[in-house]
Amino acid sequence: MMINDPDTVAEVEQAFYEYERALMSDDVPAMDALFHDAPTTVRYGVGEVLYGADEIREFRRGRGGSPQRRLGRLAIATYGPDLATANVEFFRDGSDRRGRQSQTWVRFPDGWKVVSAHVSIEGSSS
Repeated sequence: MMINDPDTVAEVEQAFYEYERALMSDDVPAMDALFHDAPTTVRYGVGEVLYGADEIREFRRGRGGSPQRRLGRLAIATYGPDLATANVEFFRDGSDRRGRQSQTWVRFPDGWKVVSAHVSIEGSSS
C-alpha cells in the first residue's frame, strides 16, 4: 500500500479546500455534495452529534452558516488511492482558542467524499 502518494494527497487537499470554501460561504448544496450520502456518514460537531447524511443535511439547513475562521496547520494522510484523513487546526474570528477538525475521506466513483467528521474547540464542554 502506498502511503501519501503525492497525486492522491493533492486530490484530497483540493477536495478539503473546496469544502472549506463551501463552509465559509454557507454553500449548503456544495457541502452536501462533498459528504457521502449514506446513513453510515457521521458528523460530530462542537454541540451536535449527527448520524447519517439526512441528519447532517437537516442541521446545515437550520444552522444559518458556520462561524468564520482561519485555518492553522493542515495534515493530510492518504492510505492507498482511495482513503485519506484530513486534520486541521482552526481559530474562529475573534477568538484565540484553537479548534480541531478531523475528516475521513473516501474516493467513490463520483469523487472524494467525507464519511466521518469531528469538530471540537479546546476548552469547550459542548
